[in-house]
Amino acid sequence: MANSLQAALDGSAVEATRKPVRTKAVAKTKARKPSREGTVLVGAHFSPDVQKQLRMLAAEEGTTNRALIAEALNLLFRKKGKDAIL
Repeated sequence: MANSLQAALDGSAVEATRKPVRTKAVAKTKARKPSREGTVLVGAHFSPDVQKQLRMLAAEEGTTNRALIAEALNLLFRKKGKDAIL
């Protein structure tokens, strides 16, 4: 048993001294949903209460979170003297 333990230790020492083999990086391409073509994700982290309230507003108004966020951004753009773009 002592020999097998020593052999395992010796094997790990050999592994630690080996240089890593370099491989070519393969670019991963994800298929995009057609509805996301020509768009980018604009986001931020908020408390769960923000998400809950946004979902409630969307349900009450029969719309989507995306539509409500677009509305909010357009209001912000106009307030800051920019053109609405959404």
